[in-house]
Amino acid sequence: MSTLSNIMESQGIGSAADIEWLHMLIGDWQLIADLAFADIVLWAPTQDGSFVAVSHARPSSSATLFYRDFVGQKIKAEWRAQVGEAYETASIIESSSPAWYEETPTRVRAVPVIRRVRQGSTDSAPSSPIAVISLHTNLSESRSPSRQEMTFNSCANDLFDMIASGDFPDLDAAPSPRRGAPRATDGLIRLDVDGVVTFASPNALSAFNRIGFADELEGESLAEVTTRVLTGKINVDESLPVVVTGRAPWRADIEARGVTVSLRTIPIRHLGERTGAIVLCRDVTELRHQEMELITKDATIREIHHRVKNNLQTVASLLRIQARRTQSDEAREALTQAMRRVASIAVVHDTLSEGLTQNVDFDDVFNRVLMLSAEVAAIHGTTVHPRLTGSFGVLPSGYATPLALALTELVTNAVEHGLAGREGTVVIEANRSEELLTVHIVDNGTGLPEGAIGDGLGTQIVKTLIQGELSGSIEWNAAADGGTDVFIEIPLRFANVPE
Repeated sequence: MSTLSNIMESQGIGSAADIEWLHMLIGDWQLIADLAFADIVLWAPTQDGSFVAVSHARPSSSATLFYRDFVGQKIKAEWRAQVGEAYETASIIESSSPAWYEETPTRVRAVPVIRRVRQGSTDSAPSSPIAVISLHTNLSESRSPSRQEMTFNSCANDLFDMIASGDFPDLDAAPSPRRGAPRATDGLIRLDVDGVVTFASPNALSAFNRIGFADELEGESLAEVTTRVLTGKINVDESLPVVVTGRAPWRADIEARGVTVSLRTIPIRHLGERTGAIVLCRDVTELRHQEMELITKDATIREIHHRVKNNLQTVASLLRIQARRTQSDEAREALTQAMRRVASIAVVHDTLSEGLTQNVDFDDVFNRVLMLSAEVAAIHGTTVHPRLTGSFGVLPSGYATPLALALTELVTNAVEHGLAGREGTVVIEANRSEELLTVHIVDNGTGLPEGAIGDGLGTQIVKTLIQGELSGSIEWNAAADGGTDVFIEIPLRFANVPE
C-alpha cells in the first residue's frame, strides 16, 4: 500500500475512487513539478477541517524550496486560507503578494483537484474538489526566463487548468511503463490543434535528428515529419498516427536508423475542447537494447533449466531401468532411491524453466514431489493419505532444490518405513514468516524404534541439506499418536525472498 493510501485511510478521508484518481495524478507528479519549475504539494482534506500533505515533488528543472518532505504533515498556517479557498470555491487561487518561506520570496498557487466520473460512454465531473495542489515558486532568482522555460510554464498552466476541470489525468491514458518513460527534460514538443509544432526543445530536436530528420521541427506537421522519417518502413507502431497528431493520450515508438524514440502525448483541452497537445520524447535506444538483452538472457536461462530437467529425467529413467534389471534387492533399493532423488531435483528445474525469475512457487513443487512419494507407497503396498497445510510460498532456487530433496527423503522415509504395508497419513504443515520457514512432517506410522534416529544415507542427506545447505535445524520426535514428528526450521537469510 502506498504512502498516499496509508495517510488517507488512517485519516478516514477519501473514497476508493478518490484515492485511485490521486494515484493516477501523482503518476505525473514529477512531470508537473518540472514543467512548473516549482515544488508541488498535494493536500487532502481532513475530518477536522484542515489539510494533510499526501505527496510532495521537487523540480529537477530548478532549485527546490523545501529540503524536507511535507508528507504526513498538517498544512502550515500561512497556506491554510489559500488552500481552503481553492477547495471551497473549486477554482485556482493565486497569492495576492509574494509569500516568504525561510527568508525566500515565493509565489503560491492553489489548484483544486476535480475527479472526473465515467458514466457509460460519457464523462461528468463532480462540482466539489477531492484535494488541492499547492504550487511554490522560488522568486529569489531574478532573471529573464528563456523561451523553453516560458513554454514549460505555459504547459504547466494548461495542465493545472485541466486538473481544476477534471480533464487531467486522462482516463484513457496508457499506463506508465516501468522504465524509459519520457520526461520533460528529455524532450518536449508543443503542438497546436492541427498538429503543427509550435515549439521543440533542443533535446527533442536532437532526438528527431538522430532518426533522420535534419531540418527544424517548428512550423512542421509532426505527423508529416514522422511519415517522412518512416518512409519504406513495414513495421510501424499502430498508435503512432493519433500520438503524433496530439489526438489521444497514448504512447508510441519511432524506430529508424537503428535509433528508437519513445513518444508520449498529452492532449490539452479547454472547456472540453482540444486546443493542442504536449508531446514528450526520449531516445530509448540503449534501454531497448538492454531490454532485448534481458529477454535473451531470460530465454537462455529457461532453456538451460529445461535441458537440465530433461537430462535429469534421462538419468532417472536410466536408474529405473537399471533397478529393474538388477538381481540384488539391496542394489535395486539403492538405485530406486537414487532415481527418486534425481527426479525431485528435476521437478525444481522444470518449474524454473516455466518462469521469468529464479524464484519458484514451492507449494506447486512440493505437490509434485508428493506424487513421487505415492509411487513409493505403491511399491511397498502402502495406502498413504498425504496432506499439506499452510504454505511454503515463493522461494529462490537456491532454497528450492535442497528443500525439495530433503522433504522427498523425509516423506518417502515415512511412507517406506513408518507406514510400510499399511494405511496411514502423512501431514506436512508449512508456516512462513518474513524471517523463518518452519515445516512439521507428522505420520501415524510405527514411530522411531526406541526413539532412535536412523544413521542411514537418507538421514545423512537430510541433515546435510537442512543444516549445511540451508543453515537450518531439524529434530526427530515421537508423535502423540505413536508415529514420527519431524520439525524443521530454516532461516530466510535474504531480504528479497518474497512471501
